[in-house]
Amino acid sequence: MMPIHHLDSATLVSHAAGALSPELAAVAATHLGVCAHCRRLLADAERVGGALLQQQQPATQDSGSASRLRQDMLARMQAPLPASSDAAPKPTTQHAADQLPRPLQPYFGKAWKDLRWRWMAPGVHMIRAARTSGDTLILLKIAPGKSMPVHSHQGSELTQILRGAYDDALGHFGPGDIADLDADVEHQPVTSPGVPCICVAALDGPLRFRGWLARKLQPMVGL
Repeated sequence: MMPIHHLDSATLVSHAAGALSPELAAVAATHLGVCAHCRRLLADAERVGGALLQQQQPATQDSGSASRLRQDMLARMQAPLPASSDAAPKPTTQHAADQLPRPLQPYFGKAWKDLRWRWMAPGVHMIRAARTSGDTLILLKIAPGKSMPVHSHQGSELTQILRGAYDDALGHFGPGDIADLDADVEHQPVTSPGVPCICVAALDGPLRFRGWLARKLQPMVGL
């Protein structure tokens, strides 16, 4: 699993600062569990953030100085990283293959086989996390070759691909890839042939659907 789509630097800085909601943080942590590139960036953000905070005087920061710290951290994170020295992932055992990623287990349980999918639309099934802080956290299972409605976002969305794949205007997203989206992005995911696409998504605001039918059905699915 070699992800080619990664967390945005601003998202990593927020994650390092503990500023993401629990739902967004769970998806970010799921990606970090399989992406050495983002783990190195996160470690860099944590080191730079710690150094900047130590240098900042006085200790109590106003909103302007906090904003400057964030901008400094983002700028330093753009520097080229050294080549990865991470070892290749160990082979997955059959028992481990049935386990959901650890950050998702408090919301959905431990095992894939125990998931109880709810029909949402033809070829689309969903599980909504019941215990959340207010943001939406869902698992989606979408049949192969299925086109989702064209939509944009009223807030942030993190979508991590767990199995299968989809394509949209941003490229091809396979297992391990994450879509880090904001209100400026409009897209239409189309799942790849072969196997269902299973992903986990966290949203801090409702979706914006272009089509009237999707808008009509939106209150029923709660997205």
